[in-house]
Amino acid sequence: MRVLLDECVPRKLRNELPGHDVKTVADVKWEGTKNGALLQRAGAEFDVLVTVDQGIPYQQNLSGIALALLIIVAPSNDIKDLRPKMPEVLRVLATIQPGQVVRVTT
Repeated sequence: MRVLLDECVPRKLRNELPGHDVKTVADVKWEGTKNGALLQRAGAEFDVLVTVDQGIPYQQNLSGIALALLIIVAPSNDIKDLRPKMPEVLRVLATIQPGQVVRVTT
């Protein structure tokens, strides 16, 4: 799975996703790209965008974008709050499909 980590997700989280081709927004030099443009660009090169930004599905039109959106719901975007959710993130990555929006809360 080709995974893009949003700017709001710590870069170190890539180490928690073994078996996936993980890049950060910084890796692909898309820092500062607004969500709409980011979704369009990511849809052309990645399978899924991993973010903690819970507003994206409400603020952006996701129709026609060949990208899945995986939202990690946590108290903060600190790696200590996100790391416990990674087993569920890995489980979701095994089945998520383009166009799906999945929230990981456990």
